This record gives sequence, structure tokens and C-alpha cells, in this order.
Amino acid sequence: MERVNQIWQHPVWRQKLEQLKELEKERIFCCHGIEHLLDVARIAYIENLEQQYGIEKALIYAAALLHDIGKGEQYTKGIPHEIAGKELAEEILKDTAFSEEEQREILEAILAHREESSESDNLLKDLLYRADKKSRMCALCKATEECNWSKKKKNNLLMV
Repeated sequence: MERVNQIWQHPVWRQKLEQLKELEKERIFCCHGIEHLLDVARIAYIENLEQQYGIEKALIYAAALLHDIGKGEQYTKGIPHEIAGKELAEEILKDTAFSEEEQREILEAILAHREESSESDNLLKDLLYRADKKSRMCALCKATEECNWSKKKKNNLLMV
């Protein structure tokens, strides 16, 4: 997990995570802090093991840690977070030991993590999408009535 720790310790990642924490401190809806990022990583990794996809653990954790890194730009500049996130992740990943192919796969997953797909050539993208949705506890949320997620999209049951 040395390569994942290169993300964890990267000054841009740390700065964006702190910025997001500040921007979301009064948010009543789901937040996108470290708890969410690690929930997504762990859920994705469990599914990867259960379904025997064979995706490397480091790729899953890298994509999960980076997938919402653009949220600050969405809040402050109106840039969709998957687009801003891909750009920020590209900057961060170039300073890691992930290969160019691995970086491409991670960046594709970040860019498309909000899109449900039934047929994809990027298993990491599909895994990230599902884990991101499963990580939300809509049934226990106090802001569920104000939330703009459709009833169909909300997790009202425990997803295992």
C-alpha cells in the first residue's frame, strides 16, 4: 500500500481534504470526508474479494481516496466534482508510483463514478460507482426529506 500512502501524504490531497472539511462543516446532507472515502474503499474491496474480480487493492483504495477530491471546486467554482476531481487526481497521481496504465484506469473511474453502467470495460469504475452508493445510510439520515436523491436511488435497506 506504499503507493496509496503516496496519495495519503500528498500535500494537494491533504489540502483539498481540509478544504472540503471546512466547506461541509454546516452541511446537513452526506459529506465527503475521510470517513466516506474509506467506507467506499472498504466496500469496494469487499465486493472485489467476494466477486473475485482480481482488482489490485491499491487501485481500489487510490480511486476511492481520490473520487470526491474535486468537491471543493464544485462548491466554490461550480465545476462538476468528477471533472475537477480527475484533474486534481492527475496532478496527485503523477507524483506516485502508479504506472501510466493504472493512472489512466483510476482517472477513468473518477471521471465516471457518478454514472451507472451495466456494461463497462472498466471494472474499477463500476465497482467505485456501486461502493459510493452503498456507503450512504439514507434510511438513518435526518435530511432524507430534503435530499435531492430520488427515492429509487436512496439506500433504505442495509446493503451487504
